[in-house]
Amino acid sequence: MGSEILYDLSPMVRIYKNGRVERLVGTETVDPSFDEKTGVESKDVTIEWGPTPWYHGLLGTKTVDPSFEKKTGVESKDAIIAPVPKPWYPVVSGRLYIPRDAIGSLQKLPVLVYYHGGGFIVETAWSPTYHNYLNALVAEANVVAISVDYRRAPEHPLPVAYEDSLFALEWVASHSAGNGPEEWLNSCANLKKVFLAGDSAGANIINYIGTRLDIKRLNGIEVPGVMMVHPYFWGNHPLPSETCDPKTRSFYEMFWHAANPKTTGYDDPLINPGKDPRISSLYWKKVLVCVAGKDVLRYRGLFYKTILRALGWYGVLEEMESPGEDHVFHLLNPTGENAVKLMKRLVSFMNEDEDK
Repeated sequence: MGSEILYDLSPMVRIYKNGRVERLVGTETVDPSFDEKTGVESKDVTIEWGPTPWYHGLLGTKTVDPSFEKKTGVESKDAIIAPVPKPWYPVVSGRLYIPRDAIGSLQKLPVLVYYHGGGFIVETAWSPTYHNYLNALVAEANVVAISVDYRRAPEHPLPVAYEDSLFALEWVASHSAGNGPEEWLNSCANLKKVFLAGDSAGANIINYIGTRLDIKRLNGIEVPGVMMVHPYFWGNHPLPSETCDPKTRSFYEMFWHAANPKTTGYDDPLINPGKDPRISSLYWKKVLVCVAGKDVLRYRGLFYKTILRALGWYGVLEEMESPGEDHVFHLLNPTGENAVKLMKRLVSFMNEDEDK
C-alpha cells in the first residue's frame, strides 16, 4: 500500500495513497541575498498581523467600563479569557525584493504581489526559478515585490492556497498607515500602486481573489491592475481548437483533483470562471492576460475575455500572445527573445502612468 500511486503526474509529482508526496520538480531552493547583477536585495518574511491590524483606528476604538445598567437591570464585569493556542490567521511566508538603492531613499516605489505557479502542488517562492525571475523583474520595473509562499496541496488542499494568498494581500494593506510589521513596505512602498501578478496557478489565484475580495480589508491601498500569465483554467468540454486528446486532458484533470479533492469537477467555478456567477463583479479594473502559442492552456486564457464581457464585467482587458512558445517558457528560458518581450510588457503595464 505504501508504494501504491494515487496520482502519477510525472514529470511533475507523484502522490501516493498513503499520503506521501514525491515532488519531481521545484524542490531546489535558494536563500535570499543581494543580487549583484540586478542590484536587488531580498529577504524572507513571515506574513502575519503586526500590533496594528488593518482596521486599527477605523472602528471599535471607544471603550466603556463594566457596570450595572439601571435601564436593563443587567450587570457586567470584565474577565480574563485564556488565549487560544493557535492564532486565527494562517502561517504564510514570503520573500521580499527591493532595489538596494531604494532603501533609505525618499522615493516610494510601486508594489508587486507575486503568486508562483505549479498547479498548486509544486514550486515555491524560494526556488531559483522564481528567485532569479523576481530579481530581474524588480530591477526592470523598479518596484518592491513580495513573492508569496502559499501552502501547497495535497498536504493543504484548496482552498488553502487561495486563503493564504488573499491573506498575504491583506497583510500588504496593513502597512497603509506606515506602521505595519515590515519596514521596507512602511518606508519604501507606494501602496496606491499595488499590482498583482502570477503565472499558471498563480494567475488562477488572482482571478479567485478578484471575485471574492472584501474591499474593506484592503483599506488604504489601490490596485491599478493585475497580470495573469498563462492562467490555469479548464472546463468539462473542450473549447474550439482546444485539445481533445484524452491523455492530455486527463493529466490536467488529475492535477486539479489532486489539488482540490472536494471539487465539483472541471466546471467548478474555481477552475472554470465561465461557471462562476461572481465573475461579473470581478474587482480588478484592468487585467493583462498573457498566453503562449503552443500552450495547452492558451485557449482558456483567450476565452477569459469572452467570459468577462458576456457576464457583464466592464473593466479593461489587454492581451499578449507569445507565438511558438509553451507554458511558462519565460521562466525556463528568461533570456530568450520572447521572454524578454514578455518581461518588457509586464514592466510597461506597471509603469504606464510614469510613461505618460
